Amino acid sequence: MKDETAGRVIELAMAIQQIPAPTFDEGERAQFVRAQFSEAGLLDVEIDLTGNVYGRLPGGDKPALIVSAHLDTVFARGTNLRLTRDPERIHGPGIGDNSMGVAALFGLAWALRETRLRGDIWFVANTCEEGLGDLRGMKAVVDRFGANVRGYLVIEGAALGHVYHRAVGVHRYRISARTAGGHAWSDYGHPSAVHELAALTSQIALLSLPVAPRTTLNVGMIAGGTSVNTLAAEASLELDMRSESPRALTDLVSRVDALIETANRPGVRVKAEVIGHRPAGEIPTSHPLIELAVACTRAQGMEPSLIGGSTDANVPLSRGIPAVVMGVTTGGGAHTTSEFIDVKPVARGMKALEEFLERVWGTRL
Repeated sequence: MKDETAGRVIELAMAIQQIPAPTFDEGERAQFVRAQFSEAGLLDVEIDLTGNVYGRLPGGDKPALIVSAHLDTVFARGTNLRLTRDPERIHGPGIGDNSMGVAALFGLAWALRETRLRGDIWFVANTCEEGLGDLRGMKAVVDRFGANVRGYLVIEGAALGHVYHRAVGVHRYRISARTAGGHAWSDYGHPSAVHELAALTSQIALLSLPVAPRTTLNVGMIAGGTSVNTLAAEASLELDMRSESPRALTDLVSRVDALIETANRPGVRVKAEVIGHRPAGEIPTSHPLIELAVACTRAQGMEPSLIGGSTDANVPLSRGIPAVVMGVTTGGGAHTTSEFIDVKPVARGMKALEEFLERVWGTRL
């Protein structure tokens, strides 16, 4: 890939970043990507009912490769998307996660349009990867193509140097508490939904978790109550539980369920609603797609780390379909307004991705 192509990818990433795309509200960005797919000469360009954008680069009769990057960001509409740039870095909310990943789809389409491919490449900009999107976009993608594919390459904008081959399982609850409520003075001593959830949160936080397999939990949001002098009648929290091991995750969920059950008593009703489930899965480091990703990364002078994470690759991996995650560049501050990407590594990242696509049908299954 020529350095000027990497420059075009960076400019396109900056343009994409300026289009708001909170989870469940990616339509404006999807329309932009659809127009750009058509301009790039891709075939069968369309947006499906989930909001995913598809474009096909035609090849031979080998099973197709699906190359995907998620459209959405964690930032609500109205967030200041101001970009700042210097020779080394670009700062802006969502620039790395995942505007750069989406822009990379175009860089690869530009680089490979004159290449004789042994199979089709489907480029997909998918929705609902972040937060409570629950991978809805990627689930629709995998449902569409089924298992008869070469595999999936998932692109994350700021993950250069990492090769993901494990999908971390995620289970999410919205836990709610209900009480009769009342006045903070005259009804003092009666249960408050806020107090009940605060106590439950403390108990959850004290749960012992295994270090290996790595297992985590986090109460990311808590809300409820009416006023400072009111015993809250309703309150809720959102709990994220993760593990590299499906068994360890199931065990953690069971222990949380037991705490929730114990929290119920006369005058206090506590219940949990599942608001997200990302299935786990993995392929071995000896799998041809992983070996190829490692080789392509090394060819650009980087020693890759083989890791797991919660990404769009969870869906195909959980269904036994080969998938790997690679990055475009390095960066930091993901999911904060201080997010940034490094400019210089983009060319190497794009070259590694291009080489992966050129060689993918030559690997053994």
